[in-house]
Amino acid sequence: MAKTTSLRSIPSVDRVLSDERVQRLMESHSRQALVDLVREELDVARAAVLDGGAELSLNDVVLGVERHAVSRWRPRPRRVINATGVILHTNLGRAPLSARATEAVGAAARAYSDLEIDLDGGERGSRQAHVSQLLCQLTGAEAAHVVNNNASAVMLGLAAVASGGEVVISRSEAVEIGGGFRIPDVLRQSGATLVEVGTTNRTYAKDYEQAITDRTSAILSVHASNFKIVGFTHAPGIAELVAIGKATGVPVLHDLGSGCLVDTARYGMAQEPMPQHSVNSGVDLAFFSGDKLLGGPQAGIVVGRRDPVKSVSSHPLARALRIDKLSLAGLVATLLHYVNDEVEEIPVWGMIAARLDELEKRARHWQQSLGRGELARGESTVGGGSLPGELLPTWLLSLETHAGADALARDLRTSGPPVLGRIEEERVLLDPRTVLPEEEDDLLRAVAGALDQP
Repeated sequence: MAKTTSLRSIPSVDRVLSDERVQRLMESHSRQALVDLVREELDVARAAVLDGGAELSLNDVVLGVERHAVSRWRPRPRRVINATGVILHTNLGRAPLSARATEAVGAAARAYSDLEIDLDGGERGSRQAHVSQLLCQLTGAEAAHVVNNNASAVMLGLAAVASGGEVVISRSEAVEIGGGFRIPDVLRQSGATLVEVGTTNRTYAKDYEQAITDRTSAILSVHASNFKIVGFTHAPGIAELVAIGKATGVPVLHDLGSGCLVDTARYGMAQEPMPQHSVNSGVDLAFFSGDKLLGGPQAGIVVGRRDPVKSVSSHPLARALRIDKLSLAGLVATLLHYVNDEVEEIPVWGMIAARLDELEKRARHWQQSLGRGELARGESTVGGGSLPGELLPTWLLSLETHAGADALARDLRTSGPPVLGRIEEERVLLDPRTVLPEEEDDLLRAVAGALDQP
């Protein structure tokens, strides 16, 4: 009897819908969507009563509807402020686009475009045409092709060149490239068979030479972009592998990973492999990402000799893996920064190039604006599977509250917009290197609000 009484006290759908708070939600959401959500909340209330739990009031149900309306129907992904100091933060979308690239994406989204039409001749064109021309100009390659990400580029290249044959790779390079994707798995999906040579720490040119048979379809070199093997190590350079490939008639493929078109030594960091160096060395195909050190949108880029790239472009998988028009627009705009010698207009490179005195000035401004926190020296990192172990000196704003670092970090993550820092020694650290200048006002409002939480 008690359960029956409790069930009867649960408000009806109409009663919940008539609440002024739900009525306000109808101004921005459809009635039917809210009806469905109300019914879900009422089902939860009934289940709670039947399980012996407390009954839910009208207010409880309405609060549940409001909470779920916000969490389910908020536009995603949301903008967040990255104050972690990790420049290419995979969980935060890696490279932010430049203003010009963002404008190009918006223009491609708002209207029709010449995506696959030759405006001069009035005939069907290729979405690859203009971006391929830019990539060849920047890398010295004979041809280029772009797909939706670098894992796709590697798989497509292997499928086009090596399917049904054996691919020789150093044991130290049969790596996991992130998100559970492993080079051996990519090889299997492409239809190629993996042949490992050498050892974990030392592989020689002769190991490749001895592994080549009439079944060998390619030699694959993979840059270890997210870890380092140090100490007693050896690996042949890409030029040595190209020499072996030419002597044996076996194509050489090079997965560079991060897509760095700039000499990182200019910024005091270790040398990152560059596509133009691979092309100059004579590789048949080189693969790299668009959204790492290139600083553009997610994309997988293939450059190299004309015939192998043609095999890639004409492979049946090429259409399934092709780049979409918005990513293409952002990529072209990003590449134009390199063509026009405007590298530091790309946010990733602007962050890497940021001067230590400027970072201190920004962190001190935050401290003075908030009236809280301490300045501390620290280190930023490139992240995103690029330049492992490379650290950049920075200045940090260090914050602490009586509630503790975890509570402050949670309040910052749930602010609007969310702010993400890092925690060290029970302090929340905010790094100005990865906060865009136009985000500072939002950052300071969010931090002030979080610090005022009881």
